[in-house]
Amino acid sequence: MNSSDSKASLVASFLDSLSRHKTVFESLHLHQEEMLTLLAACKRAIENGGKIVFCGNGGSAADSQHLAAEFVVRYKKERSGLPALALTTDTSILTAYSNDYDFEGVFARQVETLCTKDDVVVGLTTSGNSPNVSAALNACNKLGAYSVAFTGGTGGEIKSIAQLAIVINDAETARIQEAHLFLGHWLCEAFDLLS
Repeated sequence: MNSSDSKASLVASFLDSLSRHKTVFESLHLHQEEMLTLLAACKRAIENGGKIVFCGNGGSAADSQHLAAEFVVRYKKERSGLPALALTTDTSILTAYSNDYDFEGVFARQVETLCTKDDVVVGLTTSGNSPNVSAALNACNKLGAYSVAFTGGTGGEIKSIAQLAIVINDAETARIQEAHLFLGHWLCEAFDLLS
């Protein structure tokens, strides 16, 4: 492939990405009620001494850490930290549990150990079929905490596990992740406005 073909291919890819991005974000208004429900659940959790807990794999693990940081440190407004954590950050727990047992239970064990009924657990999975995220939300439900799924496509199996499922109707992982991050930032900004 010569230089002009490479450039044309990159431009086409960029335009396709922009078009899909626009379609996904235009549909986010469909999630308005779900996001208001999530905001109310998170607000209630924090008021009751609970926290917001995030988990996911790969890019969704990075998004989990990113969103937890926005709560604990700040989003835009100077405010007190809000209790949140990502179950993806402790390499000793992740590797010990995976080595001694399996990778499927690595988040569920942390939910069972670190969470209370006053928490909100948000599982991010673009496919909706990540076994360890599903197991975390099942553990959350058993505990009596509030389970939330950020997912994509048709929602996958996690859609029927979570008490609240926000499904981004797209098949491309990157677009779904971008929408998840947008929704997470919306939630952080809503807390800024409430404080």
